Amino acid sequence: MVFQSERFNHGTPMIKVFSLALAALLCIGSTSTAQDAPAYQAKTATTANVSLDILGYQLSPLTVEQVQVEAEAWQDLLANANQQISNNRVLSATAPSAQLDAARQALRTRRSGILERFEVTLKALKARGGDAKSFEQYIDASTATGISLDFVMEWIMSPEGGVQFLLNILKFLLTLVVFKIISGIVSGIVRKAVSRLKGASDLLRDFLVNVVRRVTFFIGLIIALSMLGVDITPFVAALGAAGFVIGFALQGTLSNFASGLMILIYRPYDIGEVITAAGTTGKVDDMTLVSTTLRLPDNQTVIVPNNSIWGDVITNISGQATRRVDMVFGCGYSDDLQKTQALLEDIISKHPKVHAEPAPVIKVHELADSSVNFVVRPWTDTSDYWDVFWDVTRTVKDRFDAEGISIPFPQQEVHMHQIKD
Repeated sequence: MVFQSERFNHGTPMIKVFSLALAALLCIGSTSTAQDAPAYQAKTATTANVSLDILGYQLSPLTVEQVQVEAEAWQDLLANANQQISNNRVLSATAPSAQLDAARQALRTRRSGILERFEVTLKALKARGGDAKSFEQYIDASTATGISLDFVMEWIMSPEGGVQFLLNILKFLLTLVVFKIISGIVSGIVRKAVSRLKGASDLLRDFLVNVVRRVTFFIGLIIALSMLGVDITPFVAALGAAGFVIGFALQGTLSNFASGLMILIYRPYDIGEVITAAGTTGKVDDMTLVSTTLRLPDNQTVIVPNNSIWGDVITNISGQATRRVDMVFGCGYSDDLQKTQALLEDIISKHPKVHAEPAPVIKVHELADSSVNFVVRPWTDTSDYWDVFWDVTRTVKDRFDAEGISIPFPQQEVHMHQIKD
């Protein structure tokens, strides 16, 4: 037992030495492996004419360190372009020529393309959390050397700068004009289609036409914005969020909107008709999904919210072609009732605007406090209602006076009794 213990104790340092040697070998191997790994080489800056879309695709899978390398390569290209332009200016200052001017313009165009792709690369670098401050400082220093006019000219003449921007503006305007024309054509087709529907009101027709026109133009506006290179995805998302907020804030307006839809669907009235709604009587001049505009007989304009109309009783005064005129005339208790009724019947039958059918109703209606009242109810066209009412009222007064029939007015008889002491 003692011998084994001593052998074990002597072997322990050997094991430790062997372990340390193995660890050292592993470290040396890993270090050499890391050193042998090839460094990342820039791939996107091999040509200054690479498409912006392709450049974006190439940068997409790269890490921040790799994009940093790409940015350095684009900075080298930009520095080389700046150097060539500087050399050209020196030569032009000593011996100006048209060839040097043309070459300088070509160099400027090339530098503008490099700068645009450099900025795309920096944008990708910042998106990954990289530091692009030094690159941006170099851009500011190299492009703001008192040659703002030259730089502007470079951008204007660049196929992917001013020329492309001008083309996008033209596409934007052309798209708006085209969709403006299309919206007019489509709304005209919808107007004709709705006009052929039986029972379709003018309100429903105008509503559908306006909705189709505006929706068509809005689609054109979205497409036109995409022509400018605007990313419409955040725009549409913002519209959705704004719609939620606005809908919550405008609950009353949305209630009017829903009431307007119900009015359009059930058509209790139409434009040009006379109605009584929400305590107001007038002719319907206009209607939107939010409110209805009424014109009063004295030419005042009243705008009534649709919610107030739909939640109240609606009386369509001119909704039918014919209308009954209700009138009451009284005579004295001492007058001849048969003579009075015959006189009223003669007046009604001779009026040119009174219909023979349905037959007018002329009857003794009430024994009032001071008179015997007749109801006179002829039928006429709705548009002639007030003409008949006023004409008959005036004629009855004239004929009653001529025939000696009294028109009583409220009176009291006072009987006096003398009390004797």
